[in-house]
Amino acid sequence: MERKTARLTLLIDPRKKKLFEEICAAQDLTPSQVVRRLIRTYVIENANGRKLPPWLADAPGDRSDRGDRGARGDRGDKDRA
Repeated sequence: MERKTARLTLLIDPRKKKLFEEICAAQDLTPSQVVRRLIRTYVIENANGRKLPPWLADAPGDRSDRGDRGARGDRGDKDRA
């Protein structure tokens, strides 16, 4: 599981952001959890033979995205995207 975090800032159309947040909430996930899952999947699928660290290559499902905070978290991630 990743221990440290780094911030990734991106620009997105406000309508897409709102829809994304609504869909995440309907699935009881934070936008951060979904983005982390997308990034992890993208890296694994596009590594092109690059050796991946065990914490990434062996990451089962979505466990590393939830930490100890449960599915929705308690850090207010809902409004951060």
